[in-house]
Amino acid sequence: MISVTRKLEFDAGHRIPDHRSQCRNLHGHRYVLEITLTGDVVQAPGESDNGMLMDFSEIKHIAKTHIVDVWDHAFLVFEGDTAVRGFLDSLSDHKTVVLDRIPTAENLAQIVFDTLAPQYHGHYGADLRLTRVRLYETPNCWADCNG
Repeated sequence: MISVTRKLEFDAGHRIPDHRSQCRNLHGHRYVLEITLTGDVVQAPGESDNGMLMDFSEIKHIAKTHIVDVWDHAFLVFEGDTAVRGFLDSLSDHKTVVLDRIPTAENLAQIVFDTLAPQYHGHYGADLRLTRVRLYETPNCWADCNG
């Protein structure tokens, strides 16, 4: 088995409504997302992905389609955060993503993993699977979700 990792970045706002510190306020981050896939190298002479686990551009395309393009420059809000949801709803054409859990780094990493795992598994390469999502909230703070 071998693994490959593709890094992507996006900007998004959020807040942690019950937090006792500054994170309860509306704010944003430059998130860095690492997608790690594990599997066997494709052995298919003449094929575009010969010698690869999966083409890095395909890894990027899937992650952008399902996460990055959806979350980039959006406000990620917990469905139970009614005060902020009301405010965001009052803004015309505002990009808001309503989540079923509080948008902590840990929860966001889990959402990314759960969203992307079926997109990679069984569709490409040999025994290809998503094995880790790492989401940096800041350069010094991140959450890992391993599968």
